[in-house]
Amino acid sequence: MPAPETVFMFSGQGSQYFQMGRELFEKNKTFRDWMIRLDDIPRQLSGKSVVEVLYSNLYRKGDPFDRTLLTHPAIFMVEYSLAETLIHAGVRPDMVLGASLGSFAAATVAGFIGLEDALSSVVRQAMAFEEHCEPGGMTAIMADPALFAEEFLSGRCELAGVNFSSHFVVSARCAALAEIEAVLDQRNVGYQRLPVSFPFHSQWIDKAKAPFESFMRSVPRKQGRLPLACCDHSAILSGLSDDYFWSVARRPVRFRETTARLEQQGARRYIDLGPSGTLATFLKYGMPANTKSMVHTILTPFGLDQKNLAALLASIRN
Repeated sequence: MPAPETVFMFSGQGSQYFQMGRELFEKNKTFRDWMIRLDDIPRQLSGKSVVEVLYSNLYRKGDPFDRTLLTHPAIFMVEYSLAETLIHAGVRPDMVLGASLGSFAAATVAGFIGLEDALSSVVRQAMAFEEHCEPGGMTAIMADPALFAEEFLSGRCELAGVNFSSHFVVSARCAALAEIEAVLDQRNVGYQRLPVSFPFHSQWIDKAKAPFESFMRSVPRKQGRLPLACCDHSAILSGLSDDYFWSVARRPVRFRETTARLEQQGARRYIDLGPSGTLATFLKYGMPANTKSMVHTILTPFGLDQKNLAALLASIRN
């Protein structure tokens, strides 16, 4: 029986934290070399070193890490560096999956956009948000997405994504989120505010569209080497539209629908390259009980990154 196809999954905003990937940065030369190399781009564009802030001893994992100008490139850098670490170790993807901001790293690994262009675009998008959009936030709600139809939600926010049958995310202004969370408390519905500064996937980021797309018109696209499972379109893409890198930030994340389509096509080995393993968790809750697919997490806020990486490599080689 042939080995299942390998899917590299890349998550977006809300999955980040200070010190993410630090164990690999200190102990894995490939990961460290790529992080240092990539750090030149945000340093040149914004004057800020992501590596210096991310791994500063002044910050602990639990401290809020939500400055978009830093978190946008930090997520891309960690995900892309981890992808190169896996490829260097002999693990190559047959497909990539991008969710929200993770679509930049996914498209880069798949060959649709050059590395420097991709990271520059990530920084420029962060700049557009900070210069043109009002602050806001996102809240993950542990309930059936049908709850969104109720007025206390749909009248105050927008649906930002559906991850599995009992987990969805909404975006709104901060005041509206506070009102929503008060109602959720009254109803004993679980929720979690995400560490973000803007209400991504909603109308409240629209003012960033024109300046970001103006920059993107100068960024060349290429014919990709790998298929890209897109959580915006809920489809497998062989080419990218002109507005692709805006639409993945603006439209809802349809992770549940996208992975359900992949599962219908057969078993796969899913590897979460995000900082927190959130997509792997979503997938475990969303897959059918009889699936033969495998799901792997490497980075988590709880550490053991080296151990997780070694376990993944051992499982593939055996």
